[in-house]
Amino acid sequence: MGKIFILMGKSASGKDTLYHRIMKRHPELSPVIPYTTRPVRAGEAEGREYHFVTEAEFRGLERAGKVAEYRCYHTVMGPWYYFTADDGQIDLGRGDYCLISTLEGYEGLRTYFGQEHVIPLYIEVSDLVRIQRSLAREGQQDRPCVAEVCRRFLADEEDFSGEKLKRAGVEEHILNEDMDSAMAQIDRILGQTARKQ
Repeated sequence: MGKIFILMGKSASGKDTLYHRIMKRHPELSPVIPYTTRPVRAGEAEGREYHFVTEAEFRGLERAGKVAEYRCYHTVMGPWYYFTADDGQIDLGRGDYCLISTLEGYEGLRTYFGQEHVIPLYIEVSDLVRIQRSLAREGQQDRPCVAEVCRRFLADEEDFSGEKLKRAGVEEHILNEDMDSAMAQIDRILGQTARKQ
């Protein structure tokens, strides 16, 4: 049976960049596109980073039993839902998969698909680098919201606390101070656990 590799970490830890490198270097992995009800950010496109849906569409999928896991963030702009839908993207009999999620998302997918099929890839970077990246990214938005950057930064401290990571069984951390070094660690984990083709 296949594996689902969950790339996760605090905001601006480099997950998107690493994800694109992983998918380029490991074409045997299939991408899983998550869903969100938040607005599209500058540089994003429907079906690439996320499927962008309304809250009503999310509720419809939930009623149909198609939501594998979800999280709700109470932002300064209202509630935003992020979720993984059981929409046919994942077939563990067919291969291995990779997606970006959160610790809560990882735990939900592990419960839904089974612990033996879901592998965490936790990315770590210094707080100073993260806040600099976050502010730079927010500055590129049409309507920058520094309050949301601060809220997200502080929420990450709670969401990815050492205690929560340990309780979820996430013991290995991939330090992303240098992209090549981080990729070497990821390549090693994929080589040890991915289904052999």
